[in-house]
Amino acid sequence: MSNRNCCILVATHKTYELPNDDGFSPIHVGAINSSIQIDGIQRDDQGESISELNSYFCELTGLYWAWKNMSADVFGLVHYRRYFRGDLLKVKDIAVASSAELINLLNDYDILISKKRWYIVDTVREHYKNAHYEEDLSVVRECLSELYPNYVAAFDQLMSQRGLSLYNMFVMRSDLFDQYMVWLFGILFRAKDRIDVSEYAPYQQRVFGFLAERLFNVWIIYHSDSIRIKQLPVVNIEGENFFLKALGLLRRKFSKAR
Repeated sequence: MSNRNCCILVATHKTYELPNDDGFSPIHVGAINSSIQIDGIQRDDQGESISELNSYFCELTGLYWAWKNMSADVFGLVHYRRYFRGDLLKVKDIAVASSAELINLLNDYDILISKKRWYIVDTVREHYKNAHYEEDLSVVRECLSELYPNYVAAFDQLMSQRGLSLYNMFVMRSDLFDQYMVWLFGILFRAKDRIDVSEYAPYQQRVFGFLAERLFNVWIIYHSDSIRIKQLPVVNIEGENFFLKALGLLRRKFSKAR
């Protein structure tokens, strides 16, 4: 098992400009089924892994690998094109938060998460229903009630809210990371046995990544009285085309392009 002070994963599935910062750990997610060889970075199919589930679990296969194969004081996750906003590091000439900036914030906070996105019209449940399969939320709630019934109220609270922290992005202490991994994967693996994705289009097959975004917010709500949480803005170094994002949501809502 490899040991380091800080392991902030940078999930990627292709060759890309990555941070020049020792606190970041680029990882090739879905490597086991990839035809691409990314030199010089960790693969998620070595050691104990679920790399073969990447089509369904997205960046979570990288998280699982780090949980099972890495030892560090601080764990986190960002993406090859999405980072927390900062001042001391640049990727493609865009300023992003360095590992030092993020670790420094952990002197005052327990968990750093992405700033919430607020839905003007829809609740979190309605937004998921419009973009994905609402019944999958019911499956997850069922699994949650079986494994962690104390969290069901937080789940219901989230579903009625309009704000959501997205991208499965965070930075946190290792003890909290371990607690969260046990909780998250316990729920997702149980849900996986009950959600049949064989008829889902490739985008919708990423269901467990989408569900994890919601579950992370449930976990945050449940622990909000006992842990100090800091929301940070997220920067997409390729920019965000909000018109195309809105168009995609409408297309999925009305055509059920699944």
